[in-house]
Amino acid sequence: MNIGMPESDYPDIRGLHLFAEMSDEHFQTLMRGSYVQNFPPQIELITEGDPSDFLHVVLSGSVELFSSWNNRETSMATVRPISTFILAATIKEAPYLMSARTLEKSRIALIPSQDVRKVFDTDSGFARAIVTELAQCYRTVVKSQKDLKLRTSLERLANYILRCQRHAGGGDTFDLGYEKRRLASILGMTPENLSRAFKGLHPYGVQVKGRSVTIRSQKDLEQFAKPDRLIDDYSS
Repeated sequence: MNIGMPESDYPDIRGLHLFAEMSDEHFQTLMRGSYVQNFPPQIELITEGDPSDFLHVVLSGSVELFSSWNNRETSMATVRPISTFILAATIKEAPYLMSARTLEKSRIALIPSQDVRKVFDTDSGFARAIVTELAQCYRTVVKSQKDLKLRTSLERLANYILRCQRHAGGGDTFDLGYEKRRLASILGMTPENLSRAFKGLHPYGVQVKGRSVTIRSQKDLEQFAKPDRLIDDYSS
């Protein structure tokens, strides 16, 4: 169901770095043309190749970004609240390079791309925030490419596990974050290769049960994985 943008959602959207420094007048301009829609799980929100009509903001739930080619599909990223996705297509007035679908019941704000571009041309604070956001996205892509091209599948999995551990607070036992088929896709592996890779990490103290991981030897795993902030730190 489509509804206009409720004012109760304004603070959450305004709190995003992308919108925080723009003028109140221009923020109100964006919100007037925007609306909120509730989606059930597994609904395709956008399709790669289609024109970028809206900038999407995930208010609740989660969204998977994925891509397909020659009857093959790969998961690219998961977007969680509160954040936008596929900003570059909106700014360039270009086709989407990825598709998106809900992973669970989700509440999405849709901001017309033409309004975003219009305000981008007139609001310097908004323009600076967009440049910063796109620069961060570019750096994330470079790090992902380095991870994929410089490391073996076993090394990619080991470093992914260490990143999960850090995001979970640093404890010895934590959740993988994805079901294993999606994780294999994100790491550029087949599900069969992922299963072999988990077994290959046993000598380094990694034990897996379902989506739960336990690290028995932090030192052995880190010595094997050799984590690098220029690859594994996605925060800068």
